Amino acid sequence: MKRKFYSAFGAALTVSMAATIALPVQAKTVEQAYQNFSEAQLHQHVKTLASDDFGGRLPTSEGETKTMDYLTKHFKEAGFVGGYQGSFLQPVELTEITADADMALTVKGKGKTHTFNYVDDMVLGTSRVSETESIKDSQIVFVGYGINAPEYQWNDYQGLDVKGKTVVMLVNDPGFETQNPDLFTGSAMTYYGRWTYKYEEASRQGAAAAIIVHETAPASYPWSVVTNGWTGPQYGLYREDKNMQRVGLEGWLTHESAVKLFQQAGLNFDEYKQKALQGPIAKSLDLMASATVNSTLKRSTSHNFIATLPGSKTPDEQILLTGHWDHIGTDSSLQGDQIYNGAHDNATGIGGMIEIAKAFGSLDKAPKRSITVIATTAEEQGLLGSLYYAQNPAYPLDKTVAVFNLDSLNILGQTKDMIVRGKGKSEVEDYLAKAAEKQGRHLVKETNPAAGSYYRSDHFNFAKEGVPAVFAGGGSIPLNDEVAKYRAKVLPDMRRCYHQLCDEYNPQWDLRGAIEDLQLTFDAMFQVANSTDWPKWSKSSEFQRK
Repeated sequence: MKRKFYSAFGAALTVSMAATIALPVQAKTVEQAYQNFSEAQLHQHVKTLASDDFGGRLPTSEGETKTMDYLTKHFKEAGFVGGYQGSFLQPVELTEITADADMALTVKGKGKTHTFNYVDDMVLGTSRVSETESIKDSQIVFVGYGINAPEYQWNDYQGLDVKGKTVVMLVNDPGFETQNPDLFTGSAMTYYGRWTYKYEEASRQGAAAAIIVHETAPASYPWSVVTNGWTGPQYGLYREDKNMQRVGLEGWLTHESAVKLFQQAGLNFDEYKQKALQGPIAKSLDLMASATVNSTLKRSTSHNFIATLPGSKTPDEQILLTGHWDHIGTDSSLQGDQIYNGAHDNATGIGGMIEIAKAFGSLDKAPKRSITVIATTAEEQGLLGSLYYAQNPAYPLDKTVAVFNLDSLNILGQTKDMIVRGKGKSEVEDYLAKAAEKQGRHLVKETNPAAGSYYRSDHFNFAKEGVPAVFAGGGSIPLNDEVAKYRAKVLPDMRRCYHQLCDEYNPQWDLRGAIEDLQLTFDAMFQVANSTDWPKWSKSSEFQRK
């Protein structure tokens, strides 16, 4: 079966459903570059980057060195030059904080003492550069969703003094649970629903500890994702200020543990969750929390990979393509398989970045504006690599026109649509829409806006700095019945393997949908790079250019 669509440049193209297209040495024309994206090459990139030899690509590990070497080789071949002071590598100073697993959260009060155990009941850690952080008999206060949002007339901390106290809060924001489109943004998560925000706000309020209650639906991932992400080495950007403005302890409670906590206080968790939906709430549980987290500290240097194809007319103006190269690494404490290979997340994205770079590099004339690719480090640790770049840009952000992000490419086959996370935020989407139309596709909103995907990948740190950024890929409508059957088979495993050991390369993955997404992204980037336009944020967006 064949699918016919039109390229960004008017030529009718045909992609075989049974074969791949080989890359020529030099495409010369934009039409040829568009045609020459290769499913076979993408498979090879993912197979290599997600191999056991790369050890799960943990920052500062041997896997990082191998990844940097692999990227350097391919981007040099594509004709790109080092984007950081002539080098491909931008040093990112990190602090590695590894919490000792010998910890417990003890809660006293109401004539009872209950101990919550590490991993099974809770996880705790610290973002401070500190070998020991503890709370002792810290008063526990339930603060609803832990949100202070003036534009929504919502402040769970209104009139509340939580200095030195332990705040417990719900995950996501009130709009998700109520599905009320007039409450925050309804089912679509805002940044106020992200765990990163909740710890930041608790810190601003002076809390000693901040704990989020995990529930799978509003979090959009199971407890295993929390434990995999919060155990072992944790990274932060290195700071001289060792205490920083941050709560001493931060962590998560399982839903079951939260129910027990409220029961100890003589309260009903579900009742207070419902109260939290009605409006800002604060309730002292009349319980005291104690915990000590001992950590091993290590200062280390990781790297963002930055490669640039200088523009032919206005090289100081940048079109960025971002995606993270890192994953979770290797856990030597496990029996059997120990490597989190990160094939889908995000070896696919890095492979796609290489293929887009090859397409641009194969042109007989570079676009008017520069194309810069940034493969970021420590995304899995809180978008740290992109945060560092946004704070220390290789190219001025006021000369950065737009950002396109690739994270976990489509392994589910070709689709009639393309999902845009946070759809409607900026005019960058207009260029994607034009490119999609030429493939006979259309743009749609994400199927699970409650997950807050727009706030969970590297482009977000650019958006916070005012640079219009888009995160798009995949789709929800299969191209045909054949793809629908394949999708139904692969989708459950894809979801099950998110941040798990089973996220491994599969040679049977159908990457034709990923290839179309890469072609579409290349098309949109080419449009912006050859124009004089500066895409704007939409009026309804929470971001604006600075």
